[in-house]
Amino acid sequence: MNKLLLVDDEADVRYSFRRLFDAPDMEIVSCGSGEEALRLMPRVRPDLVIMDVRLGGLSGLETLRRLREKDAKLPVIMMTAYGTTQTAIEAMKLGAYDYLLKPFDVPKLKQLVHAALKDARAMREVVSYQPLLESEDYALGIVGRSEAMQNVFKLIGQLSASDATALITGESGTGKELVARAIYHHSRRSGRAFLAINCAAIPEPLLESELFGHERGAFTGATCQRIGKFEQCHGGTIFLDEIADMPLATQAKMLRVLQAGTFERVGGNQPLRTDVRIIAATNKPLEPAVARREFREDLFYRLNVVRIAIPPLRDRRDDIPLLVNYFLGKLAGQTRQKPRSVSPEVLAALGRYRWPGNVRELENAIQRALVVGKGDAILPGDLPAEVTREAPGPAPDAARGGVAGTEAGGASAPVPEELPMLAGRLFQWARQQAGLKVLPAVERELIIRALVETGGNQVRAARLLGITRATLRKRIERFHIRRAIAIR
Repeated sequence: MNKLLLVDDEADVRYSFRRLFDAPDMEIVSCGSGEEALRLMPRVRPDLVIMDVRLGGLSGLETLRRLREKDAKLPVIMMTAYGTTQTAIEAMKLGAYDYLLKPFDVPKLKQLVHAALKDARAMREVVSYQPLLESEDYALGIVGRSEAMQNVFKLIGQLSASDATALITGESGTGKELVARAIYHHSRRSGRAFLAINCAAIPEPLLESELFGHERGAFTGATCQRIGKFEQCHGGTIFLDEIADMPLATQAKMLRVLQAGTFERVGGNQPLRTDVRIIAATNKPLEPAVARREFREDLFYRLNVVRIAIPPLRDRRDDIPLLVNYFLGKLAGQTRQKPRSVSPEVLAALGRYRWPGNVRELENAIQRALVVGKGDAILPGDLPAEVTREAPGPAPDAARGGVAGTEAGGASAPVPEELPMLAGRLFQWARQQAGLKVLPAVERELIIRALVETGGNQVRAARLLGITRATLRKRIERFHIRRAIAIR
């Protein structure tokens, strides 16, 4: 029998989980607060905890920390409707097994619960060794709700708890340095120095001196001893951007630092020790460079301990509305102006464009629109010409989300061809049944159907209907819908 402890302050969520995991081999115990969860722990002894981040009283993250103190082997899945960078990183730093965004993808939720229970059993079963008789296993500006970005957040959290070397890959403008800074800010080295060096921006003869320093007279112009970044940053973190452009001679010294923690200044012969965590990044694939002998294979393997691949913006178009809102707020704060809204046509154009410059190009496009725009809303004419020149076509789903002053389900959404026909049939029924009020009847039935299809999840049902959750709750009370669903 598997025991699942569910911690959520919303009764609807607890009810949905009980229905989803109603099985003979599953016992579900639920509560509405972190304090109650901590009290239940010794008695229930759950195999898995699923907990909301936002709870009244003790927060989900603080409850997670205390649960981990009591039982480090207990898997805890965090869930949140907000999915911020800070939340994702903090949850993984504190040892969360994983986390989910509301509304849930039910098959993915069940798969994750199954995997967590399997791992919990593996951790609790003591493995004995019996040899055979004759011979002998945030707030930082990284924005995204897409699955690809959520995976990035998880890796940041996991990396932050260790000193492992990381290699960040991705096209220019995807935010590699932001990810490096996030790893640093959430690591145990956050109180020490963080230095970023662009290997492509420093001339080849000077890069080695910049990193390791030099002795007086080491080369022409070396009139005094210079301390390099590795000495300056002892105990801290160095971010090596565009590592693919590092010269082979410097790569050899870098390999020694990673292997032995020692180096020599240019022109010196005295080994110096350093304790520095290295995070590297590149917008060029390193494997082809290794094959061409332009990058050392042994250094590649030393750097590639944990790889974080940041997706290009064109592969996570669902995040475009979130990024637009983020940049509107950020730029409004810089100019001390009220945030502007975005017309649906603008959002559709942004969703169609391929963004070769990725997130950096999107930010520049929004900044330009704010500068040249005259009204309260950004219009298509305010965007760079290359964005609006993209081939016309139906806007991706991401471009129909609400941003700034837009509303979901507005007039810009395409109307299905069957809708006018369906409206005609509804009025036919209304003429045949005296007293039938078409709009309330249709609205009530649509809400019931949405709740049934989403398993009672109000967040998903509201999104399906194109209304806010608060509006949905009011309609549920007005139409007595809970009782109607129970009868069905």
